Amino acid sequence: MVEARQASARGSWPTTGLSFGGDYNPEQWPEDVWVEDMALMREAQVNLVTLGVFAWCRCEPRDGQFDFGWLDRMLDLLHANGIRVDLATPTAAVPMWLHRLHPEILPWDELGHPLAPGGRLGWCPSSPVYREYSLRIVEELARHVAGHPAVAMWHVGNELGGGNARCYCPVSADAFRHWVADRYGTIENVNRVWGMTFWGNSYSSFEEIVTPGGRTAHNPGHLLDFERFSSEALLGQYRAEAAVLRRLTPGLPVTTNFMVGFGPDVVDYARWAPEMDIVANDHYTYGPDPLRHQDIAFSGDRMRGISDGGPWMLMEHATSAASWHPINLAKRPGELIRHAMAHLARGSDSVLYFQWRASKSGTEQFHSAMVPHAGSDSQVFRDITRLGEHLRRLAEIRGTTVSGVRVALLHDNEAGWALRSGLKPVRDHSYAATARAIHSALFDRAVTVDVLPAWADLTGYALVVVPGLFLVADADAQRIAGYAEAGGTVLVTWFSGIVDEHNTVRTGGYPGAFRDLLGVRGEEFQPLPEGATVGLDTGWRAGRWTELLRVTGAEVVARYADGDLAGVPAVTRRTTSGGGAGWYLATDLDERGLTELVGRLLDETGVGPVTVVAPGIEAVRRSSGTRSYLFLLNHGDTEGHASATGMDLLTGTRHDGQVALPAGGVAVIRED
Repeated sequence: MVEARQASARGSWPTTGLSFGGDYNPEQWPEDVWVEDMALMREAQVNLVTLGVFAWCRCEPRDGQFDFGWLDRMLDLLHANGIRVDLATPTAAVPMWLHRLHPEILPWDELGHPLAPGGRLGWCPSSPVYREYSLRIVEELARHVAGHPAVAMWHVGNELGGGNARCYCPVSADAFRHWVADRYGTIENVNRVWGMTFWGNSYSSFEEIVTPGGRTAHNPGHLLDFERFSSEALLGQYRAEAAVLRRLTPGLPVTTNFMVGFGPDVVDYARWAPEMDIVANDHYTYGPDPLRHQDIAFSGDRMRGISDGGPWMLMEHATSAASWHPINLAKRPGELIRHAMAHLARGSDSVLYFQWRASKSGTEQFHSAMVPHAGSDSQVFRDITRLGEHLRRLAEIRGTTVSGVRVALLHDNEAGWALRSGLKPVRDHSYAATARAIHSALFDRAVTVDVLPAWADLTGYALVVVPGLFLVADADAQRIAGYAEAGGTVLVTWFSGIVDEHNTVRTGGYPGAFRDLLGVRGEEFQPLPEGATVGLDTGWRAGRWTELLRVTGAEVVARYADGDLAGVPAVTRRTTSGGGAGWYLATDLDERGLTELVGRLLDETGVGPVTVVAPGIEAVRRSSGTRSYLFLLNHGDTEGHASATGMDLLTGTRHDGQVALPAGGVAVIRED
């Protein structure tokens, strides 16, 4: 976020320098391995581990019988070795005895089938039985460890929604009915906002409302509200556990690990973030993705956008291959360190992994780890120890924030949920595809972006991008228009502003909420067949999407040169009364066209790169009130150069004007 709104993390940071370590599951190993782990952690300079994520049955092996002896020994051992603990409430891993006693807590799938015990997050978020048992173990655990010097923060559950994001059981259905009644007050209001007269599906009472499961083509408003309800139900579990922790250990920050990626996410993290003392994220790249580094950048920019610009915590990522893709590719040489540094560049004050030691058994037994199956005599562990030394040298950057950002990109999970709720002109359209394409074009120009919620304050930005924001509330649309009328520049892309917060189409012409701002009126969407493209009179090409558009107060920047819409506007620009501009991109430009359009927008707004870099080099600046640090990462296969003056904290080398980065190289320059 722009410097005026930057803030530090809301809870005290758990380590004095950057946090380094990962998930530690000593309950999977005999205690003689613990001693070896301590020696290896000291060698790698680990200073923080997440403990107890899956340890409910170890802490409560039978109903009401608690045993924290192993935990006491572990906490004492970690403390003696100078390692702090992010202690998890073990509520993600339901004990088998609880499933046996209360099988009704299991979530149901959309076809009405209970999930089997033994998977991830095997509990219904609305279950009062699960809530009672989960809060009991949290209370016992928090009372037991209160005051232990090793415990630095709390970690509620694990990846909430990562296996139980949507539950269709009778308990959830009843909770959903009450949620709808609280939200709308009367059944008449429900019928109105959901548009239930279509297909004659109007309700006469709240008792008739069900979860939208089965194979029926449910109403889009109904589907969207079920997504919202499900997110809020999971947030309710977080709040309940956090309340116990804050009551019994008031000095410790509380968080849970998000799974922020391109979106839409399983729950609404931007609306959850204010509940966190430290905002934390788990992020895993997809091996076959040729732009893995840009994936990291987009996720990091989103994390920064939901943490008020302050530092955030990378809670999990992988040293090498994950374990759930069709083919789990190992990271290429140098990627372990480069990916870690990329997260730091985008605002993380930690580098944490899943997990410390690779498991011998269990579902994720082939997931990579800091100590792989091969042990410490391995390239992965040598890279880990090298990374630990890097982080020691970078300790002074902790608490600094990403600075100089003048471009904002708006992103909202509700817009993504609405897009997949109901039938659309293009089925299975990826909500984030356009956002990623534009972010990538800016990334390639070394322009840093804040990825913000749709309701964010836009003051101080030179350019705001609204990429495929299918759903937008009236107040947010007005805020965006007000920004442009006050002199800002906005780029709105196709299929934006189409529906309101109830997933109801805005009539009168597309793009709905942004018609007046943009000075255009669309009459009909005309998607293209798969693989088909059309030319524009600028020489650009576009695919996937076109629309019948006319200008009502804008200039035409580009028209279709061929196809059924030849001569129709495809890119427009309207100058606002305050000297700003509203651009509309009504089609899906190819890479060349989008790159050139982004270049024109940057020229118009005066936004430049962080520094001058060769192609393939990522550049991001972090700063405090007195220091600035330039992160340079070469993701290319050849040596490249970047403009910088100062000392590389990783090597101690001084650079006067230019840094030569080998292929895959990294530098962090403390600037003069």
